[in-house]
Amino acid sequence: MNNRVALYLQDAHELRDGLDYVRYAEQQGFESVWQAESRLVRDAIVPMAAYAAVTDRIKVGSGVINNWTRNIGLLAATFLTLDDLAPDRIICGIGAWWDPLARNVGIERRKPLKAMRETVEILRRLLNLERVTYHGEFHHVDGIELDVVHGRREPRHVPIMIGATGEKMMELTGEISDGVVLNYCVPPEYNDRALEQLDRGARKVGRTVDDLDRPQLVVCSVDEDHEAAIDSTRELLTQYMAQQPHIAKASGVSAEVVHEIQSILGWPATKEQIKQAKHLVPEELIHSITASGTPDEARAKVDEYRVHGATCPILYPVGGDVKLLIDTFAVN
Repeated sequence: MNNRVALYLQDAHELRDGLDYVRYAEQQGFESVWQAESRLVRDAIVPMAAYAAVTDRIKVGSGVINNWTRNIGLLAATFLTLDDLAPDRIICGIGAWWDPLARNVGIERRKPLKAMRETVEILRRLLNLERVTYHGEFHHVDGIELDVVHGRREPRHVPIMIGATGEKMMELTGEISDGVVLNYCVPPEYNDRALEQLDRGARKVGRTVDDLDRPQLVVCSVDEDHEAAIDSTRELLTQYMAQQPHIAKASGVSAEVVHEIQSILGWPATKEQIKQAKHLVPEELIHSITASGTPDEARAKVDEYRVHGATCPILYPVGGDVKLLIDTFAVN
C-alpha cells in the first residue's frame, strides 16, 4: 500500500496559519496541498499562490474550483501564472459546482457533462500553448492562445482532475481527465462503484482506471480524546448534510434525516443552528464516512479508503490540532 498523503484546507483556519501548516506538511513528507473553493468565503487561487510561494516541493491543487464562473481564457491564464510561480507543481481540480449556491448567483447549471467536456478540452489545449478556435454550446473562442512573450514559452504540465460525484460525471472523468478527485463524506465502499464508472470511461479512449490518479478527500478529525474528535466531525457533517444533499445521498443518509437538518439550518447556517441540529447526525454515520478519532483510529480508517482505490488521501482537518494530524500521517 502506498504512503502518498495530502492536506486539504478550506476556511477553518486563518490564511497565514495555513501557510505554516503547508510548510509543515512539506517537511513531514506530504505530497500535495489542496485548497477548497465551495461556499462564498475563500477562493482557491489566492491561497494556492501563497502556498506555492512559501514552499519548494509540495504540489498545490485546487480542490475544487467550478467550471462556470471563470472565462476559459482567464482560467487558462490563471493556471499558467500559478505554474510560473511553481513549475510542474500545480494541479487543476475542477468540478461542476452545486445548487443552491450556483443558482443564487445567477448561474443555470444545465448540461453539466457537456459543459465540463468543453472546458477541459479547451483548457488543456491552451495550456499546451495551442492557438484555439472553438465554438461549442458553452464556450466560443476565436484564435486565442496564451500569449507568453516573457518567460517559458513551452507547454505546461498541469494535470486536470475532475471532482466528480455522480455516475455520469465519473464516467466522463475516466474518458477526458488526468484523474479524479473523489469526494468526501462517503463510505470507502462508495469507491467501488466509482472505479467501475471511471474504468468504463477510460476504456473509451484506450485506457483503464489504473491509468488515472485517484486522490480522495477524507474528513479527518484527530484528537487524543476520541469523543472530542467525534464531536468536531459531527458539527461539520450537520452543515454538509443540509447544504450538499447529493453527498448525503451518496453516503446513504436517509432523506428524512437530511430534511430534518435542513429544516433547522438556514443559508448560510449559523453556529447556533448547527449546534441545535448536530444531534441528528448518528455516530455510526461519522465512523462510516470520516476518519475521526485517535491517531490510530484515523490511520486505520484512511487505510480503508486506500484499499478501496484511493491513490492519495487528501486529509481535511476539522477541529483539533492540525499539526497532530500532519504528524499522524507523516511520511518522513
